[in-house]
Amino acid sequence: MSATIKTHPSLTPVSTAGTKSPEKSHILTNDCLVSLFTGHGTGAPAAIGPYSQAIKADSLLFLSGCIPLDPATMQIVEGGIEAQTEQVLKNLKAVVEAGGSSLGQVIKTTVFLKDMNDFVTMNGIYSQFFGEHKPARSAVEVARLPKDVLVEVECIAR
Repeated sequence: MSATIKTHPSLTPVSTAGTKSPEKSHILTNDCLVSLFTGHGTGAPAAIGPYSQAIKADSLLFLSGCIPLDPATMQIVEGGIEAQTEQVLKNLKAVVEAGGSSLGQVIKTTVFLKDMNDFVTMNGIYSQFFGEHKPARSAVEVARLPKDVLVEVECIAR
């Protein structure tokens, strides 16, 4: 895997929570370290703005929205909702795997569609990618997406 992985610069926990145990003689703490990484070089396109493609916080991996950029050309794929959905999910899979997870570990997705009439087509391709695994999902129609694409998908994985 050729993903770039960076640990939080100070190596200091982003947050610490403390609670007393029932015995009142122990204090339990939980530190949360955050890792940032980019999936560039892993089959996913580079980020196109000032954001992380994914952030790993404890055991959860939070992906930014993936759009249908061809990683080789950094151009939007042509071919309508079918081609764009397939490329989005290929990009999402590449970033998820760069983060040390898999599509089978995705627990939540959010699908943004420019036109809800494309839902059935998107859903068929989405089902092929996830197979029997069915993460929780929201799908919403939006007025406009980055680079005027037809679909964008973000997710949370373990």
